[in-house]
Amino acid sequence: MRTELRANSLSFIESIVMGIAGSAPGYTIAVTTAALIGTAGFLSPGSLIIFAVPMLGIAVAYKALTKRMANAGAAYEWTTRVFGRLFGFFSGWALLVASMVFMVTGSLPIATSTLNFIAPALTKSVLATTSVATLWFLLIAVVLIAGIKLTSKIQLVMSTIELVILAVVAIAAFVHVAAHGAVNPFSWSWFGFHYTAGGFAATALVVVFFYWGWDVTANLAEETKDAEINAGNGGFGSVFVTITYYVAFTLAALLLFTTKAAQGYSDNIIYNIAVASGLGRTGGLIASIAVILSSIATLETTMLQFSRTLFAMGRDGALSRHFGMVDERTETPVRAMYLLIGVGLVVLWVSSLMPSINAIITDSVNAIGIQVAYYYGLAGLVAAWVMRDIYRESIPLWIGLCLFPALSAIFLFAMGLYAITTFNLVTNLVGIGGLVAGIIFFRPTRTTAAPATAS
Repeated sequence: MRTELRANSLSFIESIVMGIAGSAPGYTIAVTTAALIGTAGFLSPGSLIIFAVPMLGIAVAYKALTKRMANAGAAYEWTTRVFGRLFGFFSGWALLVASMVFMVTGSLPIATSTLNFIAPALTKSVLATTSVATLWFLLIAVVLIAGIKLTSKIQLVMSTIELVILAVVAIAAFVHVAAHGAVNPFSWSWFGFHYTAGGFAATALVVVFFYWGWDVTANLAEETKDAEINAGNGGFGSVFVTITYYVAFTLAALLLFTTKAAQGYSDNIIYNIAVASGLGRTGGLIASIAVILSSIATLETTMLQFSRTLFAMGRDGALSRHFGMVDERTETPVRAMYLLIGVGLVVLWVSSLMPSINAIITDSVNAIGIQVAYYYGLAGLVAAWVMRDIYRESIPLWIGLCLFPALSAIFLFAMGLYAITTFNLVTNLVGIGGLVAGIIFFRPTRTTAAPATAS
């Protein structure tokens, strides 16, 4: 077994597509818009822009750090080098836990969308959706094991179809509102700042979940051509694409439905928007295709992040070296993938014990928000430290590459800490307990140095 991934496998365009697929506009809109509206109400469209600012700060950090240290471990590796093994380990661990929890929230929409085609009456059944989700989960895992080249080509096709369908549905929604009027007349106050203290923090974490995933481009750096440029730019550019889609569909939901009704469409609000826009059930099913494709895409990228981070930590000696090996034929970290499959299926079926799909999604989104805020925040602080002396070259450059990531990191930490005090027991057990559990696997010494490219 070897310890190097397949180099020069992804182009710049494929890197952007991976970033978009990681954020998964179709999936995220379908299942998280209801949670956002339930948290922020009419402030939802504005929150997607306001809280995108710190996300862009973290994207700047990833871009700068990838240019200097392209590595499959990404945030884990950068944090280890700058802040030491303890913080680095828990940065990687946070991503692993968030990814594993996401196996639940990522698998359920693909299952409910599939059931919309073959058995609509079963879409509210946790057992039925979990069974279908299991089949999709295993199929996606097999594709990833086959190799990054096949995965990237499939992603390119799926994401293109997804974005076209979503654009058509969004346009249809605004045309319908223009012709027939809105349930809630548009107001610029929707982009205001009149949050409650608790609502501000909770909304921030939901929006973090919206944008989470674009950083997969950094985890694929060792497999990307000219990684020090393309991997960072791919993730940064994808954020702007997703902002456009998120704001458009959140506006459409508020214009077409009451806030109470919108909150009830947690399984696939895109389907409901398509139907309400006059596209009928046929249009809704076509919209569901976009959700299915997006769900597949984001599960793929989440599995990629998990497997590459686990691979880097294994190669490094931070976790078992068993996971730091690459299959000679497929040039993929198959041992990491096998662990992901086993644990992922257990988590998926344990979640089926919860009373409803909505409960699973809500608690999972909040828990993931805590973990992502933690490792994103650490990456922002790492970038600030690495770039701290760049003021000697340019003050504007220092503001953009040092101060902006630092403030973004502090914001994410503050929101995460405050939100913890507002979450229920299940959310905190998954979010905080999942992080603390990492101490069981932490190794105090590092025996080898992970390879990295430096510009």
